[in-house]
Amino acid sequence: MEELLLSIVPVLINIYRWLIIIYVLLSWVPSARESYLGTLIGKLVEPYLAPFRKFIPPIGGVIDLSPIVAIIAIIFIESGIISIIKFIF
Repeated sequence: MEELLLSIVPVLINIYRWLIIIYVLLSWVPSARESYLGTLIGKLVEPYLAPFRKFIPPIGGVIDLSPIVAIIAIIFIESGIISIIKFIF
């Protein structure tokens, strides 16, 4: 069970990390976030990014650094989840 969790958790978190990166890249393309794929990724990523956007204002009103901080936080979350799995099993 431990090996299964230790192999699945990093993959799922890596997929989520890529979803955040894709969502940021979609913001550079006009009307890409309004597409079906953009709205689907937005529904998955926005709930996680929203708390970071509350505390980290955009630089100059344009450059949003919250996805970078969110990705760094998810790296720490991943290591915490892996540590908990190793502790439990």
